[in-house]
Amino acid sequence: MSGYIKNFLKFQPLLSELVARDIKIKYRRSVLGVLWTLLNPLCMMIILSIVFSNIFKFDVENFPLYVLSGQVIFNFFNDSTTSSMSSIISSASLIKKVYVPKYLFVLSRVVSSFINLLASFTALLLVMVATRAELHYTAFLSVIPLMMVVGFSLGVGLILAALTVKFRDIIHLYSVFTTGLMYLTPVIYPMSILPEKIKIIVMINPLTNYLIMFRDLMMGNTLPSLSSFLIGLAEVAAALLLGVYVFYKNQDEFILNL
Repeated sequence: MSGYIKNFLKFQPLLSELVARDIKIKYRRSVLGVLWTLLNPLCMMIILSIVFSNIFKFDVENFPLYVLSGQVIFNFFNDSTTSSMSSIISSASLIKKVYVPKYLFVLSRVVSSFINLLASFTALLLVMVATRAELHYTAFLSVIPLMMVVGFSLGVGLILAALTVKFRDIIHLYSVFTTGLMYLTPVIYPMSILPEKIKIIVMINPLTNYLIMFRDLMMGNTLPSLSSFLIGLAEVAAALLLGVYVFYKNQDEFILNL
């Protein structure tokens, strides 16, 4: 274990450079630059709030805040896993030239997405202030579900990155999958409107558990139940263990498929 830690510390400057590169590429030639990480969720929140709160009449207190909190969790998962998926392929030229721990390319995508997550979280706090929502002490514990979704996304990202090197079609199929996943995550609708059979399916989705915990802590002044917390930890551990296993089992063959 100490060997892995020393190896990570040795290449930590490279990780920082990769994260900086990812952020620069994402906002290259953009007039507003990183400011879009604040404006994008706010604009989407306004559109979704107008459409769903007025047309579908969801009985949710402070619906804009409800929508934005859902976007914080789901958009991070979508962005981090989608970018992780192509991390090895897009770094083929570097991988072919020098030895670099290949997991760093996946980790850099997740870290850069985490920076965007912090900006989205800032937007959430601004909306809470603007709508005069009460900020409870439990909001400080919201870091727990946020870290859980980061760990879960890293595990999924490692799996996707390893498989995409061999099967490029995954890049196209994954966008379809995440579109369906968004509707199976209570981002824009309350769980109370779902039929019991559909509710069971939605609850199987790990993102649902993280999102409910996050909303309870940020908006509901409610601590997550012990079962929710333990299930969340188990899902993170399973995703990371499976992700590391799949990635390390396939990484020696990456060079043959790049």
